[in-house]
Amino acid sequence: MIGCIIQARIGSLRLPGKVLMKTDEGKPLLFYVIKQLQYSKKFEKIIVATTTNREDDVIEECVKALGVEYFRGNEKDVLDRYYQCAKKFSLSVIIRITADCPLIDPNIADQVIEKFFSGNFDYATNTLTRTFPDGTDVEVFSFDVLEKAWKNSVLPSEREHVTPFMRNKKNNFKLYNLESIMNLRDIRITVDRKQDYELVKKIISKVKKRPILLNDVLELLKNEPSLNEINQDITPNEGMIKSLQDDETFLKNRET
Repeated sequence: MIGCIIQARIGSLRLPGKVLMKTDEGKPLLFYVIKQLQYSKKFEKIIVATTTNREDDVIEECVKALGVEYFRGNEKDVLDRYYQCAKKFSLSVIIRITADCPLIDPNIADQVIEKFFSGNFDYATNTLTRTFPDGTDVEVFSFDVLEKAWKNSVLPSEREHVTPFMRNKKNNFKLYNLESIMNLRDIRITVDRKQDYELVKKIISKVKKRPILLNDVLELLKNEPSLNEINQDITPNEGMIKSLQDDETFLKNRET
């Protein structure tokens, strides 16, 4: 079975509770992640993978209300959470999406999935060389590759961010990267800070069609360029930067 696993938790360090923060329509951001992905034609099931922490009971309740499957697992070891979730639901191919991407474009997801199957790849994405906006990230991989990563990943960054082991060229996986016709890497529609939330909330309120596709966002930003200024000062990839610092500490401690 081909399934999409959305990782979500309340305990974000930079913007706690962001996945359930409300838009002007009164719906939480997680609602839009799910609803956007339900327009995809390339996978059979959506599962929200949250943690066993008590504070994430609200995510379980939200997901149940939307009629979507859920899984609860390890908070810090997100790789293990994905592996156990995929195993429980007998997924042969996994689409990884993070819950801070409420404007995920289902058409882009379908393109990455198509490419994954067309070339017998181990891993396909649109993020190896970033040409798409941050917030439209899609990763696709087989259960076999996930299992290899689960068995062999040691570094904190590999366990927290799920796919670094797969993306590492030293591990000889067959990789594919989908690139945009235009370089849109400087556009940021993920939600990691309050400014990101304010921008995404405005986009959702201003774009009336559903699903909201990337072209709709680009058209809005072209017509209202001041929107780009809302979150232009945010440092990208803060989570990965911290994880790489944790890797250094981990390696030093292992040496001693």
